Amino acid sequence: MNLNVTTYLIYLLVAVPLTIWVARTLSRNGRIFLVDVFHGNEDFADAVNRLLVVGFYLVNLGFVTLFLRSGSAVLDARGVFEQLSVKLGTVMVVLGVLHLSNVWIFNAIRRRSRMEQMTTPPVPPNDIVATAPLTMTETAPRYGY
Repeated sequence: MNLNVTTYLIYLLVAVPLTIWVARTLSRNGRIFLVDVFHGNEDFADAVNRLLVVGFYLVNLGFVTLFLRSGSAVLDARGVFEQLSVKLGTVMVVLGVLHLSNVWIFNAIRRRSRMEQMTTPPVPPNDIVATAPLTMTETAPRYGY
């Protein structure tokens, strides 16, 4: 077995379990956040959580699979470590970016729903501004003559 195949096997043996671990961790710890976002509706939050996990698996395992191929031959042990570091580092960055984007999106949804629940404005008004009555020239149409 050549070093390219060894690199592929090590990459898959690390990247796939890493993706599974991140998905399970996000699912388990994100449930509380989703229940809050969806105002205590646990069934809806669990359904969204499962859909997010499926999408997470599809995107990340698809990326891991597409990123498996390498453009150069691995000639020695140093090359194995260099390719693995680039491949696994890229996978971890993609996992992190997807996680942060999910958190950002749901935080925006949560913030918006909290603003909609408020019956009073966040800052009470401190003065009323009176408007001046319009004059005839301001209300008449302008024809450019």
